[in-house]
Amino acid sequence: MPDEHKKKQNVPRVGLSDVDERPSASRAAAEWADEEPSTRASEATVAMGPPLSRHQSTRALLTIVSGPNVGRVYSVRDGETILGRGRAAHVRLDDAGASREHARIVASDAGQYFLEDMKSTNGTFVAGNRIERAELASGDRFHVGPNVIVSFAILDAQAERLAHQQYESSVRDPLTRAHNRRYLVERLASEIAYARRHAGRLSLILFDLDHFKRVNDTYGHMAGDEVLRGVASLVGRMIRAEDVFARFGGEEFVVLVRGISHINVGRFAERIRASAERLEIAYDTIPLRVTTSVGYASLEEFADAERTPETLMRAADERLYRAKTEGRNRVCGR
Repeated sequence: MPDEHKKKQNVPRVGLSDVDERPSASRAAAEWADEEPSTRASEATVAMGPPLSRHQSTRALLTIVSGPNVGRVYSVRDGETILGRGRAAHVRLDDAGASREHARIVASDAGQYFLEDMKSTNGTFVAGNRIERAELASGDRFHVGPNVIVSFAILDAQAERLAHQQYESSVRDPLTRAHNRRYLVERLASEIAYARRHAGRLSLILFDLDHFKRVNDTYGHMAGDEVLRGVASLVGRMIRAEDVFARFGGEEFVVLVRGISHINVGRFAERIRASAERLEIAYDTIPLRVTTSVGYASLEEFADAERTPETLMRAADERLYRAKTEGRNRVCGR
């Protein structure tokens, strides 16, 4: 929804008061750091295994071919690789039919790979047969519960790296390197399902760049691209490794935040706004500056039956619109 043409959606308001929570930038940064410690990732990384030793020329690779996150690839670890829907699983399957620790792949010193069921509820299957332990060969496919199919392959290092890069290219916005909209839609649905099953916290921050059309009209679209890249790079350095940052479309971006209270999500949203306001982007010796308007919403605000992707996105979008109409360059979470 471009800034210059953004119109109020004809949807019912959520039953919350119109309070704009905007702590100062310095206090927001301090409180976020003190109350919500995190591991931050400065760049998008590819989830590959450890480097090959001199004695290794191949690596085992898993590809999700059916179920949530189709196309995602994982390198099999030395020792064991656990598959399941629990947070501790090395290969996390966002599917209710998978147990928390459903199955594991064990690599032997002789270069063999064995698939073992970990007393799962719905079973692990190879060639249509439920197994407790089976040796895998390159090209095999196996079922993890009723919905997820995984392909197993043994590749050389170059082919493994290419498989990871192809997957990353399919889920990233080519300009900003944030995740793309398709990936966001899939992750939002799976994250909400997980949060509802485990009574977890999940919030969505939606922001866009104020008067972005003026940048394009005044300095050209290449300047606008530099601004988008600069803001995306800034936010990418601010989020935690477990958060999801995506370009929703045009100059709109989304951050999915897990495990944080609504008030602390507001502090983080304010930190994004304040950091973007201070950012100066050099383009052809011209310093460019932009501001952002931010809306955010949390699952904890809604009854369980209303905790859907549509509800969360609609609430954040309504609040972003309110931030725009109240003067821009502000955060709205109520």
